[in-house]
Amino acid sequence: MKNFLDDNFLLTNRTAERLYHEYAKDMPIIDYHNHLIPEQIANDVNFDNLTQVWLYGDHYKWRAMRANGVNEDFITGKKSDYEKFEKWAETVPYTLRNPLYHWTHLELRRYFDVQDILSGSTAKKVYEECTAKLQTPEYSVRGLLSKMKVEAVCTTDDPIDSLEHHQKIAKEGIALQVRPAFRPDKAMSADDVAGLNEYIAKVEQVTNLSIADFDTYLKALKLRHDYFEQNGCRVSDHGLEQIYAEDYTDEEINKIFVKIRSNATLTDLEVLKFKSAMLVHFAKWDHVSGWVQQFHLGALRNNNRRMLSILGPDTGWDSIGDFSQGRQLSKFLNGLDATDQLAKTIIYNLNPADNELIATMIGNFNDGSVAGKVQFGSAWWFLDQKDGMVKQMNALSNMGLISRFIGMLTDSRSFLSYPRHEYFRRILCNLFGEEVENGELPNDIEWIGKVVKDISYYNAKNYINW
Repeated sequence: MKNFLDDNFLLTNRTAERLYHEYAKDMPIIDYHNHLIPEQIANDVNFDNLTQVWLYGDHYKWRAMRANGVNEDFITGKKSDYEKFEKWAETVPYTLRNPLYHWTHLELRRYFDVQDILSGSTAKKVYEECTAKLQTPEYSVRGLLSKMKVEAVCTTDDPIDSLEHHQKIAKEGIALQVRPAFRPDKAMSADDVAGLNEYIAKVEQVTNLSIADFDTYLKALKLRHDYFEQNGCRVSDHGLEQIYAEDYTDEEINKIFVKIRSNATLTDLEVLKFKSAMLVHFAKWDHVSGWVQQFHLGALRNNNRRMLSILGPDTGWDSIGDFSQGRQLSKFLNGLDATDQLAKTIIYNLNPADNELIATMIGNFNDGSVAGKVQFGSAWWFLDQKDGMVKQMNALSNMGLISRFIGMLTDSRSFLSYPRHEYFRRILCNLFGEEVENGELPNDIEWIGKVVKDISYYNAKNYINW
């Protein structure tokens, strides 16, 4: 029987062990999508305690605590940081078989060299030991990233963001690359006309343009797109229930925008047409700039309206949705491909029922211009665990080229999430190792090791031109 989290954790055969330890383990990390706060990197902050770096903003842990019967006061409420940590520690033993159990102990070991199993009885010791380390220079934000060999991070930023913190980091000339990503979801949210008008007012402020018509709105957003490019941006990102690809005319969109600016109610079809038009314009700009466009599809957000009104979005009330993805995604990609305006594209799905759909869809638009031009993104959000990763990689292997896969990302708000890359790499190596041992793949460790290194690091580096 193996020991928990030993050197060969998740590696079930000798070939997998060799692949991980000799090829994957020491590769740097390119984290091309996350929700880290750039100000904290720019100022190289030290967190006051373990709760602040580990529990603040982490709705994975919040959901587990709620499921364990923990009162909201100990999660997002007014209880002290230690009291919140203690409740998390008491919850951890009940997370057996949830990926949080693995992640929690990997993070304690990889960052803090803490071997304890976290529980209510070990909470005080773990909290004090880790909090003390967090006060030292080695455990600043940049120190934490350095420990995990993070070479580049791509934050998620609104078009109206000043990018002042990215600029500050760039001027320092440090080895770590910190680049923005263009996330224009609010700019197309026509299902909330009042909120969209508030957003347009902010766009007016940052561009010094008076926006009364759609052409001016596009001009203003293109100025922001250009500004992001000038500040090192190489990727865009969209968080959508599904791709919008309704037919529309320019005249229709102009009229819809006039209705938006007059705070008139839009029909459902008008909302879809407006969102469809915006997606096409963003995609064409990305193509001209040579960016990678990312589409995160399938989240059913803010299900608990009562808690949304209390805590706001992104606080742990989202789930997998069952939206129809295929036809509209095909129509959207086809429209761009037909005019040779399809940028490099990553598609992530949240519903595992769509794995084979996405794995086959990407093959329709890989045109030979670049290896892996259209990517099936890594298992995302609720799926970034062992079962989800295996299913995503198996679908991609069966219907595409896993050898051209650009691998893992954190999609996290926490600087302690980087052992997820180790988790992914171990699972990846085990998949290959099992098939070598079973005689399903040749025992060519050198070649398979190269493929493992590519998926772990080089494919993403080359794909995004970092």
